[in-house]
Amino acid sequence: MNHSANDPNSWNQLFNIGGYAAIAVVCIIPIQILIFSVFPPPSNVVGFFELFNQNWFLGLLSLDLLYLVNNAIIIILYLALFAALRKTHFAYMLIAITVGLVGITTYYASAVAFEMMSLSNQYFTTEDIAIKQQMLAAGQSMLVTYKGTAFDVYYILNAVTLLLISRVMLMDKTFSRSTAIWGLVSGVLMLIPSTAGTLGLIFSLLSLIPWIVFSILIAIRLFKLAKAER
Repeated sequence: MNHSANDPNSWNQLFNIGGYAAIAVVCIIPIQILIFSVFPPPSNVVGFFELFNQNWFLGLLSLDLLYLVNNAIIIILYLALFAALRKTHFAYMLIAITVGLVGITTYYASAVAFEMMSLSNQYFTTEDIAIKQQMLAAGQSMLVTYKGTAFDVYYILNAVTLLLISRVMLMDKTFSRSTAIWGLVSGVLMLIPSTAGTLGLIFSLLSLIPWIVFSILIAIRLFKLAKAER
């Protein structure tokens, strides 16, 4: 039997998938940190080209391949949170989800992993010095884009999304007050992009702690909501 969008049972699957999405987001974080710790990304274009030539998969990971996956999963998480909180403040949640989705879309505009892999392949398959120089120039442009305006816009917009969602949680009893507070703390720390030098790096790392707790609490609650809607 078909369910309408207003039927509580129709949200059950989304809550369940959202719970798994939250867990996946948490699992990706230590993996990404481990990769960056064991295999620090190169500091220049030539270094990335050489890395791709030696190990294309590690090259993609060094340019945030897991982050590409992570943000796709976060879209699902945002939708689940919208479904869970839509009755309290529909307008706020609609704004939050829209801002978040625009932010993630903007992030993908800054992704350059596969472009850098292609440039690396061209760089090592030609003997023409002029072409090599063109590939290096193109690669440098890619790296500027990688941590440029689009990335900063994505970072700030998702911080705003997190703050809005957490604010709604404080006005709603669906999620605990502690869940909302953890979200607010993470959102505030994310207001300074990771590209803002040492301070940005410190804040980005610190924001991961409340974000992990926030995601775990969300996962637990979404699974309970999924069972309750059956």
